[in-house]
Amino acid sequence: MFSIGSDCVPLHPTEAEESFELLLPPNHVKSQFLLHPFKKNSYFRLDLVHQKMETKRRTFLKQLGSLTIGSTVLPYAMQSSAVAAENNFEHLLPPYNEGEHFWAFVRDQFPLKKSRVYFNNGTMGPSPYPVIEMIKKSLIEANTEGEYAVHEASREKLAEFLNAKTSEISLTHNTTEGLNIIALGLPLKKGDEVIMTSHEHVGNAAPWLNVAKLKGVIIKTFIPAATAKENIDRVNALINSKTKAIAIPHITCTTGVVMPVKEIAALGKSKKLFVCIDGAHGPGSVAVDMKELNCDFYASCGHKWLMGPLGTGFLYVKEEMLDVLQPYNIGAYSIDTYELSEQKQLLGSYAPSAHKYDYGTQSPYLYQGLAAAVNFVSLIGAKRVAERSRTLAQNMQEQLLSLDKKIEMLTPTETQSRGTMIGFRVKGMELSEFEKKANQNFFRLRMVRESNLNSVRVSTHIYNNFDEINEFVDFIKKV
Repeated sequence: MFSIGSDCVPLHPTEAEESFELLLPPNHVKSQFLLHPFKKNSYFRLDLVHQKMETKRRTFLKQLGSLTIGSTVLPYAMQSSAVAAENNFEHLLPPYNEGEHFWAFVRDQFPLKKSRVYFNNGTMGPSPYPVIEMIKKSLIEANTEGEYAVHEASREKLAEFLNAKTSEISLTHNTTEGLNIIALGLPLKKGDEVIMTSHEHVGNAAPWLNVAKLKGVIIKTFIPAATAKENIDRVNALINSKTKAIAIPHITCTTGVVMPVKEIAALGKSKKLFVCIDGAHGPGSVAVDMKELNCDFYASCGHKWLMGPLGTGFLYVKEEMLDVLQPYNIGAYSIDTYELSEQKQLLGSYAPSAHKYDYGTQSPYLYQGLAAAVNFVSLIGAKRVAERSRTLAQNMQEQLLSLDKKIEMLTPTETQSRGTMIGFRVKGMELSEFEKKANQNFFRLRMVRESNLNSVRVSTHIYNNFDEINEFVDFIKKV
């Protein structure tokens, strides 16, 4: 057990920021620069004397899992996390311990303030220090060198995380951008039908409503059900000879219903339909495997459950669909060549990969930040992250269900259909009044007015804990 006592020497912020050497050589002493976890712009230098330690670097850094400041866990991500991000976290090993001690350790990786309870990850997932530091480091490096930074490594990192081919990943700026590419690019004509839910986020609803307006496509909707089987049956009941596509959310933004995407994709394939998934609430909330889901298209973002930067996203296009989905917005990198002169006008071929859907100057800083976010989730384990978030949500739901005189539960209780977001109504109280009281008591929630639900949505992620849930339930009892 290492501790920080009076041997810590305050370090000037500039000196600390310029000192990115974190990784300790295996055979000699190296000072480490540490961000103070509580005081802004305050740094410490910790001399870890381990001349007699011949352990490998991995073993030593694993021991940092028990590094403490007094009784407070010191975040490993604060240990010059730009280097941690740069080195893909390979020097850090996943989980040192089980239990709440470990998750408190994880919580300290986030600058998210503790003066309020943040239950709104479904809107935005605050980034941990390694993501923030990677963006900062990348930005400084690019502006120091005056060179274009590349971000293709981020495409590769996403592909690996999603079990997809790199050629199947387009880098977008948000989920909505990807959904627009899908809706506009499919070969649909007047009278063709698309199956959707009545609980769509505007990001999925608007692109398809726009296609309906422009092309005369007809949209058929169903209300999300409480079980996976019912949802499959409701999709199946809408399929007819005019149906061409199924365009549904992986997880509804309203009540957190987890759709049986794998089964619905199989149903769609058996009917020769395009299967398009709004995956805004997928990656980071559930372990997403594109080969297993077997859908044709999947659009998502980096700023929710992956806890990456705002302005990042991706579109997965199944390899055999690359020649089917027509790109309409193109530019540099999405084509192989062009010529525009008095003698000749030529547009070359589209890129043979999903790169044809992203073009021009992108922000390498943000995409490198997204890669760092994927690394962070992978370090803990994607399945373990999803399991933790779902466990918290289940605890929240079970406690709220015990308040049946005060609460109307909207989220399914079926394990397969319940994820990391819980939707409910507070009986006998206007939504705006509840929202006001929640804000006054320092709870950040999402009020759901879509589909005329007028309900509350609570999102839980790895920086939340059971004490916060208990505090919220106590608030509900008193409100």
